[in-house]
Amino acid sequence: MELRGRGSFGIVFRAVHALQQDAEPVALKLAVNLWDARFAREAELLSRIHHPAVPRLLDHGHWQPRQTLSFPWLVMEWIEGLPLYEWAYAQRPSSRQVLQLLARLARALDATHSAGGLHRDVKGDNILVRHSDAQPFLTDFGSGHFLGAATLTLPAFPPGTLAYRSPEAWRYIPRSGKIPAIPYSPRPADDLFALGVTAYRLITGKYPPVPNPEVEEAWLWLPEEHARWTARVCNARCIPELSALVSRMLSLRPDARGSAREVAEALEQAARRTGREADVPLFTGEEPRPAGLFPRPQHVTVQRPPRPRRLPWLAAAGLGGALALSVAGLLSVSRSEEPAPPQLAEKEESRDGGTVAVGDTALTTRVEPERASSVWSAIAVELPPKPLPGQQRPDASGRCPSKVQVAINGGCWRKVPVDLKDCVEWDGFEYRGACYQPALAPQRPATSGPSNRDDSP
Repeated sequence: MELRGRGSFGIVFRAVHALQQDAEPVALKLAVNLWDARFAREAELLSRIHHPAVPRLLDHGHWQPRQTLSFPWLVMEWIEGLPLYEWAYAQRPSSRQVLQLLARLARALDATHSAGGLHRDVKGDNILVRHSDAQPFLTDFGSGHFLGAATLTLPAFPPGTLAYRSPEAWRYIPRSGKIPAIPYSPRPADDLFALGVTAYRLITGKYPPVPNPEVEEAWLWLPEEHARWTARVCNARCIPELSALVSRMLSLRPDARGSAREVAEALEQAARRTGREADVPLFTGEEPRPAGLFPRPQHVTVQRPPRPRRLPWLAAAGLGGALALSVAGLLSVSRSEEPAPPQLAEKEESRDGGTVAVGDTALTTRVEPERASSVWSAIAVELPPKPLPGQQRPDASGRCPSKVQVAINGGCWRKVPVDLKDCVEWDGFEYRGACYQPALAPQRPATSGPSNRDDSP
């Protein structure tokens, strides 16, 4: 029906079934990378999760506009709503409403973890609040993982968004800068910490301090310093119960955060027991637009005391074995990602966390008509990163069978002397400003079965 968003790895359409024009619209997510295995992994994870706060997977498959192309797609439940931070700015929720909203999201995480999965990119941009009833939905599982799934990214390109990375993930990165031989293995506690960052920013309009021991503000994570920057300190309208639960999710120690189910129960209990002060809006509407709603976020600013401070992980008892983390096979965190300075935090927020499935926030993003002139204008048919099925390969010396062929990305290609705008019509792929066709291996004649000879009279 219409193109509603575009990302680096996918595009999102608002669609209806061709034979059911009166049916409810759905979200059609189409990959722009050929044979992208992450779409299959996302579909498998979503098929395992059954929770009202997670959009339902309705269908998935591959679109093959021609023989050499295959683009994965997903069809999901359509959620008409706003990203979390935009919703908060428009609706000015109370502490009780935020408690209830966070409880529903924690329940969605519990359902994900119970299915053996992880979201790995929990943040405000991946949470939609439905217009009709203000119910939140945890979206975009493109960075997700589940037990038994294959690792699809190298250690240098892990999923996730820097501003939401957990302290234990930061601690796993050695000061030497060398990428660990065994990648960091995220846990459910990482999702909970990211939910805590999301909640803190929702309430205060700011990011909490970066829990990276290499940055200047690391001293703020000392236990005796935490009281300087709690959610209630930054926003006096936040009730103490909500502020305490946000601080719990932001605990340095993963076990202190508890499970997603325990956090959900605590949030629900606080929402029931708090008094009238919990119904006071968190914002008056006269504040400057909070960070995350326009491209200049603010970090907590607290003047550092003159006395020297040790890093919190060196001072906190019981964290000496932090580097001896479980390394059982999920995607990695890379040393190549430097700590995000405050001025880059918003840029990181707006990006997908390494996912190849486009962020579901695109469902609420309008695209200018001139940018959506055709499907092919939205899909960059670039040279695939690995050989196509049936394509010729170079030999051990890197040479292709024919002199007119060149070896690129492990396959043999022929350069086609046509204009790039006509490359698609020639079944070609764009590479460094030129058009290339795959050199397919010749078909071998059949050695069994019916003869090819024409025996007709």
